[in-house]
Amino acid sequence: MTDHAPLSPVPVDDLAAAFQIEGWPVRGRLVRLGDAIDAVLSAHDYPEPVAALLGETCALAALVGSSLKFEGRLIVQAQGDGPVRYVVADYDSQGHIRGYCRFDAEEVAAASTGFSRPGAQTLLGKGVFVMTLDQGPDFERHQGITPIEGESLSLAAEHYFRQSEQVPTKVRLAVGAVDQGAGPRWRAGGAMIQMVAGDAARGSTEEVWERSEALFQTLADDELLDPQITPETLLFRLFHEDGVRLEQARPLAAVCRCSADRITSVLTSFGEDERREMIEDDGKIRVTCEYCSTVYEIEPAAAGVGSL
Repeated sequence: MTDHAPLSPVPVDDLAAAFQIEGWPVRGRLVRLGDAIDAVLSAHDYPEPVAALLGETCALAALVGSSLKFEGRLIVQAQGDGPVRYVVADYDSQGHIRGYCRFDAEEVAAASTGFSRPGAQTLLGKGVFVMTLDQGPDFERHQGITPIEGESLSLAAEHYFRQSEQVPTKVRLAVGAVDQGAGPRWRAGGAMIQMVAGDAARGSTEEVWERSEALFQTLADDELLDPQITPETLLFRLFHEDGVRLEQARPLAAVCRCSADRITSVLTSFGEDERREMIEDDGKIRVTCEYCSTVYEIEPAAAGVGSL
């Protein structure tokens, strides 16, 4: 038996795509992140466990967000009382992702003394897992909130879908640094399958779902991360006996929405005395974007600070 899938022009990296198993009442999605996730994680000096958690959150946001049928954003976040205060990632309908983590470095180091990488629950502690759909200023946000359950972010996401959406779901997320000869660079991958409910035509879908789960559990982290394994080959390994079709891929990119105009608008929401206190010795106001670490130099007059 060969390990080859049919050839197609699907890219290897920075993509999100749906897949179908022929004749099965199961829908799936696959995400592969290379340069995009390296840009997000390299923007800050994150400890390895924190970077991994943020990478998983970005992959999850792309997995779920790329299935949405409207223009807007999906925001995935988790917050708790652990070493990582919160992690947030968002995906917009243009395929843009960004993310950020706030954490206590000493507490993260203390939680990372074991032989294995600490998981989401260890890092976040007791808290909540949140998904928010934002269709823009003309629509109300839709938000689902569940407690953080399970040690991994994958388990927290599965619990969310089971409790909030009543959809049986399996999620696999992987993040790691891979060296292809130019030094280690971050990579991430994710896969998700969901059961389609039975009806009069389909009958019960439970048996097929159990088979899908069993096959899905064989998916290994290195398969999600290895740039030499194409998305088609990965899915062919999982479901080749039953036939699997990868649909058109959506490209993904690390793009932050920050800009000088946005920063200036935020500054004007502060009182003038507060803005005046922000002026540094050289007469500039400097603001660093917490997502991408871009530093903006703003003239005080642009922020509405009058001369002394």
